[in-house]
Amino acid sequence: QVQLVESGGGLVQAGGSLRLSCAASGRFGSSYAMGWFRQAPGKEREFVASISGRGGSTYYADFVKGRFTISRDNAKNTVYLQMNSLNPEDTAVYYCAADLARVGSIWYAGRWGQGTQVTVSS
Repeated sequence: QVQLVESGGGLVQAGGSLRLSCAASGRFGSSYAMGWFRQAPGKEREFVASISGRGGSTYYADFVKGRFTISRDNAKNTVYLQMNSLNPEDTAVYYCAADLARVGSIWYAGRWGQGTQVTVSS
C-alpha cells in the first residue's frame, strides 16, 4: 500500500508563497496519478490539482489556476504543490492524494495523507 506524508504547511501572509511536499512510501510508482485536495473549516473537501503518473498532464481547479503549480519527482517519490499569491480564502487543511480518477467533473482518490494546515493571514 502507498503511504503519504505531507509537509510544508504553515502560516503565511496574504500574497506570500508556500511549497507543500508529499512523500510517498510503499508501493509507489509512476503509474499513480497524484494530487492535492483541501478542506476549509465548515466546507467540504475540494479538488485543487492533479498530475499524471509521469507528470505529463496536470489539472487545476479554477480558483488556483495561475497561482499554484503541481509537480512530481518520481525518483524521490515526492509530489509538490507550489502555492503563490496566497489569499485568506486559501486557508485550509491540504491533503495529498494518490491513485486519482475523475468521473465527469468529480475527482476521487484511493489513498490520502493526514493533511497539513495552511493558514493565510490578511
